[in-house]
Amino acid sequence: MSEPTPTPARRAVSPLDHRLEAVTGHDIDTLWTYRDRGVLDEPHAHLVDLHRELAKAQTGVTFYLRLLNRLSSGEFEVDDALFARIDRTVDQLQEAATARDAAARHVLAALEPIEAAAAASMPDVKPLSMGDHAALLAIAGGAKLHEHLLTGRLSVTAASGTRIPHGKLQRLEDAGLAVRDTTHPVHAGQPVALTDAGRAALFAARRTPTTPVPKAPELRGTPPSTSAQRR
Repeated sequence: MSEPTPTPARRAVSPLDHRLEAVTGHDIDTLWTYRDRGVLDEPHAHLVDLHRELAKAQTGVTFYLRLLNRLSSGEFEVDDALFARIDRTVDQLQEAATARDAAARHVLAALEPIEAAAAASMPDVKPLSMGDHAALLAIAGGAKLHEHLLTGRLSVTAASGTRIPHGKLQRLEDAGLAVRDTTHPVHAGQPVALTDAGRAALFAARRTPTTPVPKAPELRGTPPSTSAQRR
């Protein structure tokens, strides 16, 4: 029974990618390139090194998940050898997940002081609505404004697949939270990025709720309790 060969990748997607991209203003591939060129200062270089370890650990989790899916796909005869192989793969997956979680904690330990310093440098940040927060978070991962050649309709698509209404982008631009690269033609796609103020707004939103928790509405005309009915 042969194992699938893990395919090499430039990086693995991790749950913390968007936070690194938001705090630095660069995508992960750019950060890795800057690290290799010695462009980053010590705190950011250390953060990128730890993120690389997280990416490697995430690749291990993905590999054993795919192997487990293959083993349970019906491709192989169901016998004692298969059961032993599945048990061994589950153990390996658990070990990989434990390593991934430890790597994520190390990344957070290096990331949170950088986020705090960035938030402190932008103290006058207005609270974000949930819609603005979601839009900025999507833009942090990369987004482009496109114009349809036939209809002329404008639309924003994030790298994650999230679509942002053009009107929403205009409001974010007016608020100084996002900016377009107008050196690119709209029909080919204008890159959209967060400004320093946009990144600061995201940091602040992670630390305080954007909206208060709504209280349960008081129901009018509520029928009396059973005990009251019996009186």
